Amino acid sequence: MRKLEEFPKIETERLILSQLKEEDIPFVTEYLQDKIFSDLTSNIPYPYTEEHAGLWVKISRESFENNTGYTFAVRNKEGQILGAIGLHDRDDDKAELGYWMGKPFWNQGYITEAAIALIDFGFKVLQFNKIYATYFLHNPASGRIMEKIGMQKEAMLKQHLKKEGEYFDVMMYSVFKNK
Repeated sequence: MRKLEEFPKIETERLILSQLKEEDIPFVTEYLQDKIFSDLTSNIPYPYTEEHAGLWVKISRESFENNTGYTFAVRNKEGQILGAIGLHDRDDDKAELGYWMGKPFWNQGYITEAAIALIDFGFKVLQFNKIYATYFLHNPASGRIMEKIGMQKEAMLKQHLKKEGEYFDVMMYSVFKNK
């Protein structure tokens, strides 16, 4: 992955993708209170606390500094955080895409818009060859987003993730630089 000196800012028609800030912590904490986020993702705990949010902002900053990943706040044009999206280097010129969106902003196409911009950034700027994402089978809405952004179903990964002592199958979608 190419190393950038400054954290990038990406603008789309309705959104600004930018670095997470300390001021985002209360909003992130509030958005992720709903247990559905823990149920639908592999790495969001429940209950979600300000300490979790603070640690996540810190880890996100360290990922950028260590050139292992980019976690962007998804903001409206006024600068309010709506959710987050990231690309994380998994070696061999590939990256994993992950995202979440605050419940008040669901079903408005924000993640689709942000993901299209981030995939473009991943291929053109960071020089990845492959970008992939996975979702729990009980979250088909995430799979629909993956299809909308041009990803194709690649594999069912059996008992791939363990959460709260239980193993889960996940579906993996991917897209390649030279489609």
